[in-house]
Amino acid sequence: MRRNSFLIGFTGGLGLLLAYTTFLAVRGAASMLILIFIALFLAIGLNPAVARLRRWGLPHGLAVTVVALTVLLVLAGGIFALVPPVVTQTGQFLDQVPTYVAELRRNATVNDLVERYDLMDRIQAAANPETLGHAVGGVFGGAQFIFGAIFNVLTVLVLTIYFMSAFDRLKTLGYALVPASRRHRVTLITDEILAKVGAYMVGALAIAVLAGVCTFVFAMIVGLAYPFALAVVVAVCDLVPQIGATLGAVIVSLVGFATDLPAGIACLVFFVIYQQLENYLIYPKVMERSVKVNDVAAIVAALVGVALFGVIGALVAIPAMAAIQLILREVVLPRQQAR
Repeated sequence: MRRNSFLIGFTGGLGLLLAYTTFLAVRGAASMLILIFIALFLAIGLNPAVARLRRWGLPHGLAVTVVALTVLLVLAGGIFALVPPVVTQTGQFLDQVPTYVAELRRNATVNDLVERYDLMDRIQAAANPETLGHAVGGVFGGAQFIFGAIFNVLTVLVLTIYFMSAFDRLKTLGYALVPASRRHRVTLITDEILAKVGAYMVGALAIAVLAGVCTFVFAMIVGLAYPFALAVVVAVCDLVPQIGATLGAVIVSLVGFATDLPAGIACLVFFVIYQQLENYLIYPKVMERSVKVNDVAAIVAALVGVALFGVIGALVAIPAMAAIQLILREVVLPRQQAR
């Protein structure tokens, strides 16, 4: 039967319009989809702990509650370790501001610079209502960023708890969508992949704790203020892929330079050496033992993941490589051998 060309073109146009609308919807919800993905990834990583508590006799709801409370206590402990030093140092700085100003006013060089470049006039000009309005806008923008970050963290925590609670039901639903003839094999492979994600989370936590312990010992030896808080900062930052370790190193190094120049130089040397050891020795070895991914594959997967998807790519690179190796070993290679 001959088809109407107008109807074919109209149907194709509707398909393109639907595809473009879907693209716009996904792009508009990208930030929330990323939060959902992170929460699901964390729920998969924390599920082995829930399963172990259930094997010890705890009901499912109580096991999820214990794991969720443990995560919240760890976060609260990190916050309480960081807030007092920040508040104390800020208060000390504000107390010393009049002294700093008085010393600057007594300095002949500073007074000469003030007169030469008309700094007082510039300061007065900067204090006009328009400039202050821009400053207030910047402050509100910073406050919006902070509240947005808090909202994202709370959203991820709540979604993670929901996913842990419904984890078994979600798995059952996913397996029910697979044809019955392949369901058993898909179930075995998927369960193995999920177990590797959990092992990856344990390995990442072990590496972060090791970084925090090493930083604590180093800070005690050098004599940095608040060594425990600095260790918590490094451990938490080390959990963030791609930029976390560098961020923690910068923070501790700034504290070292604020203490004295030799301490700052020692911090730089320590973190340069430690990060090389972590990136090329500790991280690949831990991932090889926990996720069963060899050294070269772990490094290549991390680099490719970062290049393709940034932080999210670095987060899932190692489990994805483990899943690919498992599928190759259990599905592709046996099928090739059978031909």
